[in-house]
Amino acid sequence: MSKESAVYTHGHHESVLRSHTWRTAANSAAYLLDSLKPHMQILDIGCGPGTITADLASLVPDGRVTGVDHAPGILVQARATAAERGVENVEFAVADVHALDYPDDSFCVVHAHQVLQHVGDPVQALREMYRVTKPGGIIAARDSDYPTMAWFPATPGMDDWLDLYLRVARANGGAPDAGRRLKSWALQAGCSDITASSSTWCYADAEERAWWSGLWADRTLASSYADRATEGGHATTEQLHAVSLAWREWGRQEDGWFSVPHGEILCRKPV
Repeated sequence: MSKESAVYTHGHHESVLRSHTWRTAANSAAYLLDSLKPHMQILDIGCGPGTITADLASLVPDGRVTGVDHAPGILVQARATAAERGVENVEFAVADVHALDYPDDSFCVVHAHQVLQHVGDPVQALREMYRVTKPGGIIAARDSDYPTMAWFPATPGMDDWLDLYLRVARANGGAPDAGRRLKSWALQAGCSDITASSSTWCYADAEERAWWSGLWADRTLASSYADRATEGGHATTEQLHAVSLAWREWGRQEDGWFSVPHGEILCRKPV
C-alpha cells in the first residue's frame, strides 16, 4: 500500500497559517454543506489548524468530527482552535491518507480540502477515503488549480512567481493542477456516483489585496516553500526577493484583482 512520498510544499510558517486559519466551512466547503445532517460522523483529512474542522463539528451537533493531519505539530493548534470555540464533538489524530487507521465503513462523510494536490498518490488517497466511508456516505474533495489562477494588472514578476511555484510543487511530488484532475482521480479510485463542480476565491478590495499579497510576499522569503525553491535549485535568493517585491507591487494596485479557481467533487458510495 502506498505511503506518503510527497513533500508538503508550503510547510506551516506563520505566512502559510495566515491563509489556512482564514478558511471556513462557508468559504472552503460550501459545495458540501447542503449534504450534512446533524447526526453525521465526519473525517476531515489534512485538517491543519482546524478552522474548517471546528466549523464542520458545529454543523453536526449530534455527530462527531475527527480531524487528521500528517504533521503532528499542527494538531496542537487545531485542538486550541476547537477549545477556543467551545466545540466538544471533535477529536484530532495523526494520519497518512494513503493508509488510514480506521475500519471500513466508519464515516458518513470523508472530507479533504487542499490536500490531494500535495500527496504522493492521490488515487490511493481517494481509495482510502472511499474505503472508510459508509455505504450511502460522501467523499468530498476540493483543490485549487494553480495554472488557471488569474490576476490583473500584469505586474512584472508575477508570471515568474507562478512558473516558480509550479516547478517547486511538481519537484516535491505534488500536482498544482489538482483541481482539474479530481474527477479523473475519483474515477480511477473506483468512485462512480460523482458530482463535479468548481468555485473560486477572489481578492479584489484593498484589504483583501493587502492580505493576499502580503502572505505570499512573506511566504516566498520565509517559509518551507522558500527553502525548497533555493535548495532544489529552482531559484536564487535574489530571484525570490524579486518575486516577493512583485507580490507587494501587485497588492498596491487600486485595480488589482486575483482569482483562485478550485475543482470540487462529491462522490456518493453505493448502498
